[in-house]
Amino acid sequence: MPSRKFADGEVVMGRWPGGVLYYELQVTGYNDASRVYTLKYEDGTELELKESEIRSQSSFKRRKSQSSSGSPSRRRTSKVQSRSPGRPAKGRRRSSSQGRDHKEDKEKTIQLKLSENNTRRYNGEPDSTERNDASLLSRNLEPDLEIEHEREEKKTKEKIFKTIKTSSKTKELEFGGRIGTFTLIFFLPATVFYLLLMCKQEDPSLMNFPPPLPALESLWETRVFGVFLLWFFLQALFYLLPIGKVVEGLPLSNGRRLQYRINGFYAFVLTAAAVGILLYFQFELHYLYDHFMQFAVSAAAFSLGLSIYLYIQSLKAPEEELAPSGNSGYLVYDFFIGHELNPRIGSFDLKYFCELRPGLIGWVVINLAMLLAEMKIQNQSTPSLSMVLVNSFQLLYVVDALWNEEAVLTTMDITHDGFGFMLVFGDLVWVPFVYSLQAFYLVGHPTAISWPVAAAITVLNCIGYYIFRSANSQKNNFRRNPSDPKLAYLKYIPTATGKGLLVTGWWGFVRHPNYLGDIIMALAWSLPCGFNHILPYFYVIYFICLLVHREARDEHHCKQKYGLAWERYCRRVPYRIFPYIY
Repeated sequence: MPSRKFADGEVVMGRWPGGVLYYELQVTGYNDASRVYTLKYEDGTELELKESEIRSQSSFKRRKSQSSSGSPSRRRTSKVQSRSPGRPAKGRRRSSSQGRDHKEDKEKTIQLKLSENNTRRYNGEPDSTERNDASLLSRNLEPDLEIEHEREEKKTKEKIFKTIKTSSKTKELEFGGRIGTFTLIFFLPATVFYLLLMCKQEDPSLMNFPPPLPALESLWETRVFGVFLLWFFLQALFYLLPIGKVVEGLPLSNGRRLQYRINGFYAFVLTAAAVGILLYFQFELHYLYDHFMQFAVSAAAFSLGLSIYLYIQSLKAPEEELAPSGNSGYLVYDFFIGHELNPRIGSFDLKYFCELRPGLIGWVVINLAMLLAEMKIQNQSTPSLSMVLVNSFQLLYVVDALWNEEAVLTTMDITHDGFGFMLVFGDLVWVPFVYSLQAFYLVGHPTAISWPVAAAITVLNCIGYYIFRSANSQKNNFRRNPSDPKLAYLKYIPTATGKGLLVTGWWGFVRHPNYLGDIIMALAWSLPCGFNHILPYFYVIYFICLLVHREARDEHHCKQKYGLAWERYCRRVPYRIFPYIY
């Protein structure tokens, strides 16, 4: 079987299906059986073309140079003939072969001009859009060619629309496909309930599996569900307040940019004021600890209902608004991953709201409730040093996320993943009830630590936070303004998409330094719980597994997006998360 002609990541000129114009595309895949290439346009549109419909950029440059090197005398003769007074301007009969040759020459000229403009844009030179290029070039064409070109362009647009619809289907299934995602829908809630039941045991050892199951009727209380709904809609109210700046997200596949209001930190301040008022009027906040399992069940029930609503609504969404990762056509898989990319009720963006508001701010409130519960149950006038460390470290993490809220708009959760059960359950259940595991554990299993040990753990957390924050800031600043003089010391590898891959600074140390900082902080959050049981370290184990999985997804996504440039980057930066290890 003959070998493929174009490599993954190579930039080529591809002909739109049914059209005559060639555009700049990037090779992202190849099917050996059908000898069909998968190519991606600069706006993210994917096409499947045969090898005969693809040309190398160098061949277009050669054609252009050959056409421009014709005989000067022939060019002058043609000009004299076209301006001859004795030649009528209209009505002159030409042979059909001459007309076809003339028409083909004009079409080739259009192709060469467009390819030249695309090449200039690839090299970073400013240029107008393809449509303006075509209209400017066609001004000097004869009227009959203009009309035919418009008809051809109309047919091409129709073919492009059909191609986009057929190529937007999700081809690669994650998390074990349909069977894996079906299992996770039940496994994730079971894991949360298991961890909470184990923390309630006097001896939360793995040898005591399974923990005694409570009566089913004790897991549900309408009042608790009402409190959860009140919390959710209170955060929605704070989100809708006209405070904070409005920014645009990254361009969607159709070129549109959604607007987002950045007021998460203000919502946190208002929530802190509301909790302070409740404590002033002596509201028993440890009510959260007493009904913690019931709150988890209420949050899980709400997340399931919201996921069902999101999937039903997504069936009415236009094709271009569906998530590239959750449009497989399989109900269970799309329900889990998320069928629609940015589901909204008016201007209220459900995914963006749930990403940082109810669960993340709720995590801090739960930690505070655990601190108060520890003081009451252990008969302490002040919280333990271990509890103070856990609350302080995790408070810093949440405040940092809300203060830098705008950075979440460039994450895979917002730009790539749909909003389905995976993110809904993760935002509303997993984050507040699993991330607060250390504080929940310390209520029933107090651990005394010395001040020197506390100081060492604090230094470890500060190191992790510094790596995490400086790496993210370095990347976000470079994305916003690569030409910033403050970033002149950074070196990068240019890519076909116009973006650069940093090879110095934190991103030249490992490929995902922000994940390294995350894992170091997770360890610092667990160390105040001591070493009597492994249960508090579940978060560290989970976090390592999560980030390794996300890193694998990032690697696959970046390889498809950047092609050969990503391979160069991987050779330059061999370690993924842990330096000299992985």
